Amino acid sequence: MARIVMKFGGTSVGDVERIKNVAQRVKREVDAGHEVAVVVSAMSGTTNQLVGWTSAIARLHDAREYDVVVASGEQVTVGLLALALQDIGINARSWLGWQIPFRTDGIHGKARIDRIETEEMERRFAQGQVAVVAGFQGIGPDARITTLGRGGSDTSAVALAAALKADRCDIYTDVDGVYTTDPRIVSKARKIDRITYEEMLELASQGAKVLQTRSVAMAMQHGVRVQVLSSFVDVPGTLVVDEDEIVEQQVVTGIAYSPDEAKITLVGVPDRPGVAGAIFGSLADAAVNVDMIVQNVSQDGQTTDLTFTVGQADLDRASDVLNKLQADLAYAELVADPNVCKISVVGVGMRSQPGIAKTMFQTLADKSINIQVISTSEIKVSVLIGNDYTELAVRALHTAFGLDADADS
Repeated sequence: MARIVMKFGGTSVGDVERIKNVAQRVKREVDAGHEVAVVVSAMSGTTNQLVGWTSAIARLHDAREYDVVVASGEQVTVGLLALALQDIGINARSWLGWQIPFRTDGIHGKARIDRIETEEMERRFAQGQVAVVAGFQGIGPDARITTLGRGGSDTSAVALAAALKADRCDIYTDVDGVYTTDPRIVSKARKIDRITYEEMLELASQGAKVLQTRSVAMAMQHGVRVQVLSSFVDVPGTLVVDEDEIVEQQVVTGIAYSPDEAKITLVGVPDRPGVAGAIFGSLADAAVNVDMIVQNVSQDGQTTDLTFTVGQADLDRASDVLNKLQADLAYAELVADPNVCKISVVGVGMRSQPGIAKTMFQTLADKSINIQVISTSEIKVSVLIGNDYTELAVRALHTAFGLDADADS
């Protein structure tokens, strides 16, 4: 007997028939004698609709009330799945985030989990009951509903698996594993059998949509064994594991892209100590995450230009924060560009293989694609390019690094 956390995303529970299909998958694990907790997202499209409604009411909305609205989608799904399980003879009940509870900090819209109190759930396991848990939800220190950010149900599932000391966490999606890149763009993309936590973390943070970044970081921290599977076909998925479980490393494992980026350039920023701290400190206080950062060399010793990226969803908030600082910081102009895309080449084998950046830059140059910003880490090289060149860049890099499915034939 094993203890398993099963997580199903929005497309997996997109309608009543799909919820019934999920119930049958859960029943299969229960019939095998396993203890099961199921974490579910809102039905496909529901969260987008709820977010749209909040934005239509108020562009810079109260994040606490935003959480009240967008957390409601998961409540519907857990209730329906619990009913579907009961209908096929499985003892099951639904749990909302505040009922368990998932204790979080008070950063609404992007809350972080502090702890999960699983005592009652453990007691119900002993009675043979399946727990159907609302992902994405938590409760803050002020007893207000919180949410974990887009894709937060993945984090809910991994965190619950860690708290329950589960044997594994199975993430069911609309794809049958992790691919070398998005197969909708590159038809020759290959499914990866095993991928390291580090590689998956970089791919997720650079735009791959299969797993949420924080869920991978949490899995790595707590040693949670994660498996990515399809809800619709019974085929082996992708295991996310420690690096020492993979015998032979590829130099480059995958190509990720993130079209949800926006570039901000502050023109004529005073070139003096403390200015960058004031800029990025104010953005951090507003819960705006900054990614790529480039500061031009000061030509006159007085001013410089500062360029960085934020998520498109944070562009209005970031611009609002910086516009209010203009008088104090004395920069000349704020230029925002939402029409950019970040492309990243990822692989743990890059640690010991020189020339990856050269190949990447030359490949893009050969396609006449201009690079706007560059950033690197030990196992990643990222560039910012115009949105119009996204698919061309991904296809060209996938071929250049030998990732095409027929590369060995």
